[in-house]
Amino acid sequence: TSKDNNNTAIPITDNENTDKLKNAQVVYPIIVDGESIGSVILLSKEPDKQMSEVEQKVVQSAASFLSTQMEI
Repeated sequence: TSKDNNNTAIPITDNENTDKLKNAQVVYPIIVDGESIGSVILLSKEPDKQMSEVEQKVVQSAASFLSTQMEI
């Protein structure tokens, strides 16, 4: 699974130039009224980079903030 940080990359961008691949990513859904309306994505260009818990919490906070702004 994606939480394992097992170096399995899942491409989320269409990038033909493989020299500029993003090496780490955090994806967190934006949930409004129980439905996903989008996601917040944080990508790293650094080789052999793994996202820390701090970066994961930043993405989670951003998604949470956006979900409160999108509520009707």
